[in-house]
Amino acid sequence: MHGMTSYFIRRLLLVPVTFICITLLVYTVIRLAPGGPIEQAKQQMRAAAASEGGAGGSSAMGDTGTLELPQEAIDQLKAYYKLDKPIVVGYLIWLGAWPDEAKGGKFSGIIQLDFGKSYRYSDSVLTTIASKFPISIYFGLIGYFATWLVCVPLGIQKALRHRSMFDTGTSLVVFIGYSIPDFVAALLLMLLFATPMLGPQFELFPLGGFRSENWDDMWAKGETWWCIRDQIHHTFIPVVAYIMGGFATMTILMKNSLLDNLGADYVRTAFAKGLGERRVVFIHALRNSMIPLCVGIGHAIGLIFAGSFLIEKTCNIQGMGLLGFNSLIGRDYPVIMGVLVFGVLIRLFGNIFSDMILAVVDPRVRFR
Repeated sequence: MHGMTSYFIRRLLLVPVTFICITLLVYTVIRLAPGGPIEQAKQQMRAAAASEGGAGGSSAMGDTGTLELPQEAIDQLKAYYKLDKPIVVGYLIWLGAWPDEAKGGKFSGIIQLDFGKSYRYSDSVLTTIASKFPISIYFGLIGYFATWLVCVPLGIQKALRHRSMFDTGTSLVVFIGYSIPDFVAALLLMLLFATPMLGPQFELFPLGGFRSENWDDMWAKGETWWCIRDQIHHTFIPVVAYIMGGFATMTILMKNSLLDNLGADYVRTAFAKGLGERRVVFIHALRNSMIPLCVGIGHAIGLIFAGSFLIEKTCNIQGMGLLGFNSLIGRDYPVIMGVLVFGVLIRLFGNIFSDMILAVVDPRVRFR
């Protein structure tokens, strides 16, 4: 127990070091990458002037006759995004470990829970992320638990009926599912069951979205059953796509792990002692067979909270994955770094959580 405690203490002490290394690397890449906020402001200014036929843009014309951002505005943008500071100093200000001159020399950063303001959504980063978090958690949790409910029993049956017609037929389905990406599966399901391609009678689900636009009004009117049915209709296709993402891997992993344990010496000993097949399989062998699946829980937690931007993009779900993707495309640096902070912390603590689960399900594990 002492060795396990010291192991987890060391892991927790490594979290800040790993966090700083990852965020500093990404911050440096973002600072050096082209297309920053100044370039974005210039493009927006030119687009606005072009849409107005150039009217009112003569004051910003440079000597070459092209539309330019005034130097005073450029200096203000550099100061606002800390582009006038060295990369390390700018990172420390963002972290909250260096006084910010723009805020009167106060410490203001993520340590103080000040993630800045998104210039794409015109709101604070925390508010923007908080509005997307529940959607990704909703689909991620349902998709993950549904994957376990489908894949674990299927893997058990495939192991118990190894080389049977059932095993061969389901293996074909598993490998077909493995070859189809999750977002492609979502697109196919939408084409088949959300459009009148096969006929109006097959138009069973909506074309994406989290809920219908009048969902809140119907909930306020007390139409509980209508709201539940509408939510299920919007959930079905994304959740099936989530299941397709880990369907083959988890099923085959469950089957192979159970087959290995069924051939182990302790299983043969249990049968020799006269224990029933059901007890040996589902009490002794199954517990050890779940160990490889439990090891991946930490990684899965990161996917649950981060969301899948491909599925969210295909199904038009405004979750964390799509937020991070749109912020990256739009160079919304505060949101990019905010999403990174939550993603890194969730992954780091998720991996520690996986080790804890491994220690619980496998008493042979000893941390030194």
